[in-house]
Amino acid sequence: MIVIHHNPECGTSRNVVAIVRAAGEDPVVIEYLETGWTRPQLLGLFAAAGLTPRQALRETKSPAAELGLLEPGVSDTQILDAMLEHPVLVNRPIVCTPRGVRLCRPSPGVLDLLETWPSGPFELEDGTPVIDASGARVDG
Repeated sequence: MIVIHHNPECGTSRNVVAIVRAAGEDPVVIEYLETGWTRPQLLGLFAAAGLTPRQALRETKSPAAELGLLEPGVSDTQILDAMLEHPVLVNRPIVCTPRGVRLCRPSPGVLDLLETWPSGPFELEDGTPVIDASGARVDG
C-alpha cells in the first residue's frame, strides 16, 4: 500500500500523485489540510523518514515566520505543537510505501520508493521530463 499525505493545491504534491498513479498504483491520498495531524502520526512519519520537525517545517507559503518558528532556539517540540495547530506547516508530500517513507521534494524522489516506474516518456505537469522514452530516469 502507498499512502500520500497530499495538498491538492501544491504542484509538487500533484506531481507525486500523478507519478504513483502512472506507475499503476492506487495510493491512499490523505488531504492533511482537511484531516489535520495527530502528534503520534507526525512523530511516526518523521521518525520513519529520518526527519526532525524542523527539517519537515514548510518555511515558505506558510505562517512559519509570523509564528516565530524560524528563529534560533525554537525547539522541535514548539514546532511540532505549531504543526498540530496549523497543518500547513508540514512540508509535503510525505509518501509512505513498503520501500520507505520520504518527504518527496522534488517530486521525482518518489521514484526511489516505487517498485515499478511509469512507462516513459513521463513528464511533470510543467513539462519537465522525469523518465525518458527508454524508461530511464532523467535527472537535472
